[in-house]
Amino acid sequence: MALEKLGAFEDGNKPLAGLTSRCSQNSIKEKIMRKIVSFVHVSLDGFVSSTAEGPAGLEWISISPDLFEYVEQRIQQTDTALYGRNTYQMMESYWPTAADKPDASPHDHAHSRWYKSAHKVVLSKTLVPKNHPDTQIISSNLSDEISKLKHSAGSEILLFGSPSATHALMAENLIDEYWLFVNPILLGQGIPLFKNIKERTSLRLVKSQVFPSGVVCLQYEVKRNQ
Repeated sequence: MALEKLGAFEDGNKPLAGLTSRCSQNSIKEKIMRKIVSFVHVSLDGFVSSTAEGPAGLEWISISPDLFEYVEQRIQQTDTALYGRNTYQMMESYWPTAADKPDASPHDHAHSRWYKSAHKVVLSKTLVPKNHPDTQIISSNLSDEISKLKHSAGSEILLFGSPSATHALMAENLIDEYWLFVNPILLGQGIPLFKNIKERTSLRLVKSQVFPSGVVCLQYEVKRNQ
């Protein structure tokens, strides 16, 4: 039923148009929480990194201009990035100055601008907050701190890669959506995407996108008990 059909109070013969509707809409807005979205490349056999160390563990990921454009359009819709320590440090070593390089691509320019303006949240027990004044560091009370983040103002929160952080969030059932970029490769071994899941979790396929490279983007929403 439409909110405007829920009824309105009257003062004599003058309807207080939309009063109930506005109150209902405000109540709904107050209850809406931000979502944490796992945004990650994964091999067909479920790994997010090979056994190689550092960036070399990601060399199997298939990239192309059309995929970059698709990803960038999605990223531009959010204002908050969530990382584990390792991924955050890799991002910090590249994106703040990526647009300054002579051979910087349009993607480098676009994502560098976004990265510098985005609110960054990092799950880490070793980073010192005073050394990262523009970054929110969560080092304890994960469920409580993520709940505060979800109830704060802002867009959806994109969790980029970050397998250790992802596993910690999975253990607390705190991830609300998955954007999986499934690459046409079998790694055989490496760091798995799914770990620490304590109970069966139902998902709803929201959208899928196939790229000429063979990468398939699958957007899944976690079904929560209503």
